[in-house]
Amino acid sequence: MRGNRMMMVGGQSTYVPLRVNTAGMIPLIFAQSLLILPSTLASYFVSQPNWGGAIASSIYQFFNPSNFVYWLLYFLLTVVFTYFYTDVMFRQQNLPDTLQKQGGFIPGIRPGPRTEAYLNGVLQRITLVGALFLGLIAVLPFLVSTIADALFGANTTLVTGYNSLIISSSGLLIVVGVVLDTLKQIEAQLMMRNYEGFIR
Repeated sequence: MRGNRMMMVGGQSTYVPLRVNTAGMIPLIFAQSLLILPSTLASYFVSQPNWGGAIASSIYQFFNPSNFVYWLLYFLLTVVFTYFYTDVMFRQQNLPDTLQKQGGFIPGIRPGPRTEAYLNGVLQRITLVGALFLGLIAVLPFLVSTIADALFGANTTLVTGYNSLIISSSGLLIVVGVVLDTLKQIEAQLMMRNYEGFIR
């Protein structure tokens, strides 16, 4: 309102920032911690001479990183924890209420519960891609080791298993994150000094 007149001011179109991988590498840490726990506990009882030692030995072998089941569980737990952590972080942001308080809306979607349901649906679809990719990164050392063993034989010195692989899945994500952060900082410095940026 300006005096007795109502002026129409055009709104601004923007976007809601939803990331493909909101969880980062937290699901990898959770999944690996859960998979290491049974084998660590079982390793204390392997030397027992009775039936407890046999059970502990089978548990230790089942959760051994050289076992295929270990990597399958690692993939599944990574996907589950990615969904869980993303859901927790999204609920904590309370994005639908923030949009409604600031007068923002999604075209064609009513504010309130319908906006929340719409954003949850979009986030679930986006997270599926991120969770599957993070699960693939998690089992990448096993895949590389299996492929190298198939191509070069089991006794090759190129890759002889998970323990000798130089870059693990967590290390790979850390390296990529550091490189991207360094590029963003260089881009910000170049733009601040009125140079043309190199990230298009």
